[in-house]
Amino acid sequence: MKRKPAGGTPATTALAAAGVAFTVHEYDHDARAASYGEEAAEAMGVAADRVFKTLFAEVDGALVVGVVPVSGQLDLKALARAVDGRKAVMADPRAAERATGYVVGGISPLGQRKAHPTVVDDSALSHDTVFVSAGRRGLEVELSPAELVRLTAARSAPIARPGR
Repeated sequence: MKRKPAGGTPATTALAAAGVAFTVHEYDHDARAASYGEEAAEAMGVAADRVFKTLFAEVDGALVVGVVPVSGQLDLKALARAVDGRKAVMADPRAAERATGYVVGGISPLGQRKAHPTVVDDSALSHDTVFVSAGRRGLEVELSPAELVRLTAARSAPIARPGR
C-alpha cells in the first residue's frame, strides 16, 4: 500500500487518511491523446472496463458525479434515475474543474473540494480492483470498488452504456 507518493494529490491524501489499501500507477501522459481514459488503460496495460472515468452532469440543476468505465459512455437518463432526478445534462467542464479543484482529464472521484452526489456504475463491483484518476493526468489509483463506493458515499447503479 502506498501512503502518499511524491507530489501527492488530494485523492491520494484522502485514501491514505482513510487507511485504504491502494496502489498508485503513473504513466507518461501524451497531451495529444484523444481519450484520457483509454490512454490510461493502454499505458498501464489494463482492460478498459477496469479503468473508470469521472464525469460531471447537472441533474435538475445540481452537480452529480458519474463514474463509468472508459470503454463506455455515461447514460444521462440512468444517472438522473439513480439520484431520483428528472433531467440530466453534461456539466460544463469548467464547472467540474471549479467544483473539484482538478483539471479535466485528471478529475478524481476522491478528494474533491466538496462532496457531490456520486453514482458508480455497477459494473465496477464485478472487479477485484478498479482504476480511477488520482487527481492529475498520467496518475491513476487502483483500489477496491467497494472502497471507492464507500469513500465517495456513492450509490451503485447501471449508469453506463456501451461506447461508440
